[in-house]
Order: sequence, then structure tokens, then C-alpha cells
Amino acid sequence: MDVGQLKQEIVAYSKEIGIDKIGFASADVFGELKERLKRQQTLGYQSGFEKGSIEERTEPKRLLPEAQSILSIAIAYPSRMKNAPKGTREERRGIFCRASWGTDYHVILRERLEKLSAFIEEKVPGASTKVMVDTGELSDRAVAERAGIGFSGKNCAIITPEFGSYVYLGELITNIPFIPDSPVEDSCGDCRKCLDACPTGALVQGGQLNAQRCLSFLTQTKGFLADEFRVELGNRVYGCDTCQQVCPKNKQMDFHFHPEAEPQPEAAKPKLKPMLRISNREFKETFGHMAGSWRGKKPIQRNAIIALAHFKDETAVDELVAVMNNDPRPVIRGTAAWTLGKIGTDEAITAIKEAMEKETDDQVLFEMEKGLDFQKNRY
Repeated sequence: MDVGQLKQEIVAYSKEIGIDKIGFASADVFGELKERLKRQQTLGYQSGFEKGSIEERTEPKRLLPEAQSILSIAIAYPSRMKNAPKGTREERRGIFCRASWGTDYHVILRERLEKLSAFIEEKVPGASTKVMVDTGELSDRAVAERAGIGFSGKNCAIITPEFGSYVYLGELITNIPFIPDSPVEDSCGDCRKCLDACPTGALVQGGQLNAQRCLSFLTQTKGFLADEFRVELGNRVYGCDTCQQVCPKNKQMDFHFHPEAEPQPEAAKPKLKPMLRISNREFKETFGHMAGSWRGKKPIQRNAIIALAHFKDETAVDELVAVMNNDPRPVIRGTAAWTLGKIGTDEAITAIKEAMEKETDDQVLFEMEKGLDFQKNRY
């Protein structure tokens, strides 16, 4: 088997099946990453969404015992929405992050990686492969960095020379000993725009993220959102792009190579008020194709309610009152009460006081008190 020739054929085939960039890395232990993950764990900076132990996330041979190489792939996605709908005073809109605009990227990447796997196994009978996308144990970013896809920026994203950081990443482990590609040189330099722009200070320092403070993570949680984060949420209903938007490496980066990565504008920038009463079936029909739907509708609804507070949307008062009075979920009832207090109309304040008389959940009552406190603090 001529491994060099096979590598060339794989690169050529990857372009045929819609892979924008491919790189080859060794399957050696990710020693530096292992130490970094241990520090993150000690500091309590992990999100809790990570899969596998630190060993599984840094030792490819634990996932494929005969591993020799890892292939990393990148697929560019759009940073600008064509025909983006505009919110109005009567119909405010939320926003999903760019990585969740189109079809779930796990589907997009897995389809291409499985084609790549089949191609390799056809060329090399008996070859072993293991495909992974985001939900796998390995760090997509660490693999991509080692494979020369891009460098790891201060915003903790892989920044490619060709597409900036607007790329989906996935990998394939194999037992074929490919010659590794060279890493890309880090070119953040003295720039710290992402650190300065992060709304919650989640970027502790260049390359270190406290996921517990990251809005992208927080939009996916299901409980009550801490007040300090509600203030910074704006109209985000899923994810956060701030550290990518301010990055100079992303200037003019906007690629529309893949139809399935294109947003459905009404889903990517949804009207907020209809989100309050959406059924499970309607949620799946409207948002089920997007990566941002993976936690279900509860976090998205909670974030939509907070976004209405951001806009101080008086047109939403009646619907928020209905949610506060009737929704069976304490997080949704309580967040609606807090938002009504933020909006602060006489009708909203009266509704909170009336609802308090029959509310039995302590956390919801606490949110109601906070809602009324906004009114007290106005005078």
C-alpha cells in the first residue's frame, strides 16, 4: 500500500463529497490537552456536556486500539443570512447562533465522514475507521489544530486561513499510518478583541474558557438563569457568536458552499411571542432540523421570555401573564414573572401580585418578588 498515494486520493475524494478542508494528524496522546483539561476540571470551568473521561478524550487508542492516524475535516458555514427577517415593535425576534442556522451539523459532517470511511475501507480492505462529530470523546479542536486545519485562537475556536472560524469540525480515526500535516502558525498576536467583547467575561484569558459563564453554554441549560446572565443575553435564544463576530480573522468571511447549511430565516430568527405557546410537535417541525433543538424547547422558551424583557415588549404582556398563570414548569412561570416585572406596565405588576396569591413554588415566588422589586426601584 502506497500511503502517500492513498493520502492524495483521499484529499481529492474529500473535495468531491463537499469537504472544504482535510488534514492528517498522528494518533499520539494529546498530552498538553490532557493537562489543560485537568486544570479546567479543577477550576470548575467545564460545561458538563463533555463526553467521556479525560483519558478517553486525549488518548485516541482508547477509542480505536489500533489507531495510527486521525483525519480532521472542516466544512464552512455562512456568517450572513440572506433575506434575514426584520423584527418590529409588535413582533420582536430572537436569534440562533450561526453554527445552528442550517441542518444540524452533526448530520452534515457525519454523512461526509461516513463516505470518507467507506472510501478508505474500499481502497484498503481490512482498514479500521471510527467516525466522530462533536458528541464523540475526542476534542474536535485539538485534532484540527494538530492536523493543520487551523490554529486555536484566543476565543478557543479553530481559526482557518481560508474560512476564519466559521467551520464545522469532525474527525475519523484510522489504523493507516499517514504522514501528518504541519500545524498552522498561531497569528492572534497581541489582539484581544474577543476577550474584551465577551459579554460575561467567560474568556478568562487567551485560549481559556470558563464554560460556566459562556452564554453559548448557558443558553442550553434548563434551570433558572442567573440574573447577571439574563442582563447580557439580549435576544439570543441559542448560542452566542460575539467572540467570532469581533475576530479580525473573520472579516469578510461568509461562505455559502452547502445548501444544507443555509438557514431557514424564520427558524434562525424566530418571532419571540409565538415561542411562548409553541407545542412540542410544532417545535420539532420548526426547529427539529437544527442543532439548537437538541435540548428541547424548554431552554429556548426560557431564553425567548428573557429576550422579551430585553426589548421591554409591552405587546407581550398578555401572553406572558398567561404563561405565568398556566405553564406547569416552574422555570417558565418564574422567568415570565421576572420579565413582566422588567416590562413594568401597571397590567404586568397587577398580574404578578394576583398570581402570587395562588403560587406555591418557592422559586417562582422568589422570581415574582424580583419582578415587583423592579417596580419599587423605579421610584
